[in-house]
Amino acid sequence: MNPSLFIAGRLSGNRANSFSRAITVIAAASVAIGLTVMIVTMAVVTGFQVEITNKVAGFGSHIRIEKYDTNNSFEMVPISLRQTYYPSFGEGKGIRHIQMFGVKAGLIKVDEEIQGVVLKGIGRDYDWSFFQDKMIEGRHILLPDSGISNEVMISKTLSSMLKINLQDELRMFFLTSDNVQPRGRKFQVCGIYETGMEELDNMFVIGDIGHIQKLNGWEEDHVSGFEVLIDDFNQLESITQYVDSVIPYDQSAVSIKQSYPQIFDWLSLQDTNALIIIILMLFVSGVTMISTLLIVVFENASTIGILKALGGNNTLIRKTFTILVTKIVLIGIIIGDIIGVGLCLLQQHFSIIKLPQESYYMSEVPIMLHIWHIILLNLVIFATGLLVMWLTSVAIAKISPIKTIRNN
Repeated sequence: MNPSLFIAGRLSGNRANSFSRAITVIAAASVAIGLTVMIVTMAVVTGFQVEITNKVAGFGSHIRIEKYDTNNSFEMVPISLRQTYYPSFGEGKGIRHIQMFGVKAGLIKVDEEIQGVVLKGIGRDYDWSFFQDKMIEGRHILLPDSGISNEVMISKTLSSMLKINLQDELRMFFLTSDNVQPRGRKFQVCGIYETGMEELDNMFVIGDIGHIQKLNGWEEDHVSGFEVLIDDFNQLESITQYVDSVIPYDQSAVSIKQSYPQIFDWLSLQDTNALIIIILMLFVSGVTMISTLLIVVFENASTIGILKALGGNNTLIRKTFTILVTKIVLIGIIIGDIIGVGLCLLQQHFSIIKLPQESYYMSEVPIMLHIWHIILLNLVIFATGLLVMWLTSVAIAKISPIKTIRNN
């Protein structure tokens, strides 16, 4: 029989009514609670980042190509569709899709209500996958092979604000460079969408790009720019650099992080919050384990003294307590993984916890579980346990067998 395993089993509380047993249960519970909080924190933070990134990128693309211009308004210098990179950048570059777009600022007037909006024009190459689960009523725009569609999609926010319903007509007014008076256009609402991003929902009306070309006096092959969708968001910076190197010198590639810096700065702040929570949980779990082991050490000081008197050295004692710590940590890790992953799966499938959408851009707490996050947290917890063992070994080395036996 391995003496270290036997002694560790006795110290961990195999005896009935042992105070050590209660202490080790508390230590394992501390590890489990700490790991549960860390798993849930990582899943929620990752979920927020992925969901918000997908919403912003789905509405406005990952990369936008536009004419190089110091003017930051919605009156953009047009680009011709005759580009070497359009309609395809080619395969193997991480680029999933490229599509034309046009934008023009305008006003919606309904009775006495006036709302400033931006008409976003799209063509037949538009990728509708983002709007598949965002449509509240109706359908997306049907663009004809010839001519211009008068259908538009508006957000649920604008629909409620201006009291515009599905199939209603609305009139938008635009300022043009060749006309002092605003020019009006009549549209019919074919669909109402909701992204949850208030900044976008309050601003954009989706329509046919042909209206923008006519209002601006552009040729049929002129657009405001191109939207580029990529496969892997983690490659955003490198793909943006690649796109910038391919396009002509008088055009610029703007990533989504550059277009919406305030949103991505807020998302980066969530990483800091998650790191603080993880450090606090590690500190609490570590202090609890140190306290537990010190109590076990001093409660069993006489046993340790006898072992040393019988020839047991500090290595044997350290090995015994290493087994004890490993047992406590592994029990805590298993329980923590089960509870943490279980809570995440419950929220993921049943959406138990709701959120105010106007503040958090979504109506429920998002969850995104990554197996490597769980493995990393388990390793960090285990490493913390070993560090605790090393700190506790200082107290073990100072125990004098003569004093403990005499006191006993």
